[in-house]
Amino acid sequence: MASTHDWITNPLGVVDGMFATSQSNPNFDWEAKAAEFFKDHLKEKDSHSLIPSLNDVPLHYLKPNSLVKFRCFIQDMFDPEFFMKVYETVDPSANAKVLRCGKYLDVTECGVDFQSRNTVTAERQTFYCVPIPGENTWVKDISLSSPDYVMKQDPHSEGIFFTSSFLYTHIVGSPACLFSFTPSHSYATSSQARVVPSTSYVPTRQKRSYEDDDDMDDMDTQPQKQREPQSGPQSPTEQHSNSDSKRQETEAPSGQAASSSHLDLNFPLPGESGPSCLVKVYEDWDGFKLNEMLEVFGILSVSPALSALADEKDGSSSSADPTELMETVEEQRVHSPPASLVPRLHMLYARTLPHNNPLLPPASPEENSDCSSSTLTETAAVRTELLTYFTHILLGDALAAEYLILHLVSDVRDVLPLGKFSLNLSGCPAAASYTQRLYQILQQLVPSSFYLGMSLQNMNQMRLVPKKDYVANRLVSGMLQLARNTSLFLDETQLEQGQLDTSGVQNVTALGNLILWQKVDYDFNYHQMEFPCNINVLVASEGRSLLPSDCQVRLQPQVSPPHMEEYLSSIHMHPQASSRLNRFRMYLSATRRLDYTISDEMTKAVEEDFVDMRKDDPENVSAEDLHRLLVVARLLSVSQGRTSLSREGWLRAKHIDMLRRSRMEQHQRVNGNEP
Repeated sequence: MASTHDWITNPLGVVDGMFATSQSNPNFDWEAKAAEFFKDHLKEKDSHSLIPSLNDVPLHYLKPNSLVKFRCFIQDMFDPEFFMKVYETVDPSANAKVLRCGKYLDVTECGVDFQSRNTVTAERQTFYCVPIPGENTWVKDISLSSPDYVMKQDPHSEGIFFTSSFLYTHIVGSPACLFSFTPSHSYATSSQARVVPSTSYVPTRQKRSYEDDDDMDDMDTQPQKQREPQSGPQSPTEQHSNSDSKRQETEAPSGQAASSSHLDLNFPLPGESGPSCLVKVYEDWDGFKLNEMLEVFGILSVSPALSALADEKDGSSSSADPTELMETVEEQRVHSPPASLVPRLHMLYARTLPHNNPLLPPASPEENSDCSSSTLTETAAVRTELLTYFTHILLGDALAAEYLILHLVSDVRDVLPLGKFSLNLSGCPAAASYTQRLYQILQQLVPSSFYLGMSLQNMNQMRLVPKKDYVANRLVSGMLQLARNTSLFLDETQLEQGQLDTSGVQNVTALGNLILWQKVDYDFNYHQMEFPCNINVLVASEGRSLLPSDCQVRLQPQVSPPHMEEYLSSIHMHPQASSRLNRFRMYLSATRRLDYTISDEMTKAVEEDFVDMRKDDPENVSAEDLHRLLVVARLLSVSQGRTSLSREGWLRAKHIDMLRRSRMEQHQRVNGNEP
């Protein structure tokens, strides 16, 4: 009996059916119909909850060639590749030829007729996608706790199934499968799999003769293994790996786990875990950008033949003529890792994610509007509660707590970049672990974050800027390759006396450019390429930061607890207080996404007010002050759930800025030239 969810469990069957229809009806556009079919089904209510996620379910629990989703980050974009969209097979017993569909496949069926005139080649793009860098534990836990992904043991079988009503097991029982698998809850080894041709190959970048172009049999169509990992500096903290072990690929069968230790997954941040994927894109790939967050819906491919082909090719590459190779050995290993560790995902549909907060709808303006209206009805109460919470965390400093809220709801709205609000929180206690505990508190509130202790060793050894590796033809990730709205916490209290080497100077320069211009200059060896970003940077320091900032607030503690660790522990909300934390999380994400305008009337009032300010204090009031006041006024408005600037909002912005400046001037008078 056919399942109502066959389009999820067997999407290739849907595609093959439409392809077969096109053979008898030449006017039937099977590619467009297939794409439309899946998009329509994915638009249905609750359809996304029926589809298992690579982020939450270990790879070896998922049925090969089924429909899965993946919340990810585009870390690299490889060169386009050709594949056989339509190919012809020969049945020796019946001496018959059959046209078959090769789209959404990595390997073909046996008996391919490479000389057939009916073969149709096409082009597809490959994205190397990793889990969203710095995604915090609470985001993953909310997804993992969804009832749609609770795994249960079937009392009548050896398989594992999910509450979404259809079966996912390691054992593939369909006779249409190209490979046989053992019933021991592990995939067959590469020696057990029947090696068949790959459907794709990468176009050569070397000159080749016309005779070689005509000889399809001599064409290299087999992918290669991943290169050895590059050793890199380790982060001083590894908070993001606390609960990810349940989702790591080391849960895979032991034969595969042994290979993972030699595989560099090129995660931007150290200590990260989770699946990485080669996402095959068949249309509109120019609409995607590097460093974007995506939710991809596609067909999962983990064919053991890919690893077998890679092993075979890698073993023969040493004796091959280098002029005949289309890729270097390093590039082969990077671009064609074992599918059991880096699966392929053939994209059927994808949407760009403006955020990765699972408590809010992800995409459409209509969803955003409905969510904002429902979430912001209690904005004033939630803001007051959050302000009180931050005041306690910041040792009774309500002004610093106010600016911390403004920093967390800031968002870059233009390439100039307008709307950024990096914050330097100076005067942080020298007490051990205060800044680390402050980060841990923020980590519970924002979807993605990263702590960077600015010790001399870290600055000299860490790779912050991504760099192009031309030998392996890939972008080697750096710690500043982050998704939008990631909170970057720079702990300058870790600084000590010493000498910055060339790498350290470059890293400090990169951080300064990020703060000032919201851009990172990626290193392409012979030139640098600017990549815009949208990262919230908070610098915690004892004195004035060595780095630039949009606003400096001197922390002025109102309490002096004798035991700082005990004080912070008593305030720190534990994950059990999820309802309160979730209100804060929704508030920060929803207010950040609010549209904001200034009426002509308010624009004129602000201009007149600024002219009066310049008359009263021409030496200390500049255009930079006006820009900062406008940003503070905007953030104050959206933090209160307002979408336009009011007279009260403008006066409030001037007032808290006056308090901040008075505090800084008072500190300078007391401490002289001390920052």
